[in-house]
Amino acid sequence: MSQWKPICNVEDIPKLGARRVQRKQGGEVAVFRAADDQVFALLDRCPHKGGPLSQGIVFGHSVACPLHNWTIGLDNGCAKAPDEGCTPKFSVKVEAGQVYLDLDELNSLALETVKAAE
Repeated sequence: MSQWKPICNVEDIPKLGARRVQRKQGGEVAVFRAADDQVFALLDRCPHKGGPLSQGIVFGHSVACPLHNWTIGLDNGCAKAPDEGCTPKFSVKVEAGQVYLDLDELNSLALETVKAAE
């Protein structure tokens, strides 16, 4: 059973924007809010050149990387064709306007990706 870490209120994330969450082990998580108020979380790192996805432009359920304009799906972290590659996706739940991330994933997911990039 998952333990959930409260991150922020949905209203704290700008519509069509993102908020970054620091992890003790390194590698930030970008928490995105779409126009329809759905919330998604990805490692804040484009699979192409490591650009900060949290600084990209959100449209629909995608984000455009600010470095080279790759389009990344917020629902799965994968680049849209013709580009290829994925960034890790984190489980999110929203209850009563509060955004939560899976604590186990925050503590373990994609740490090898972050260390390899350092």
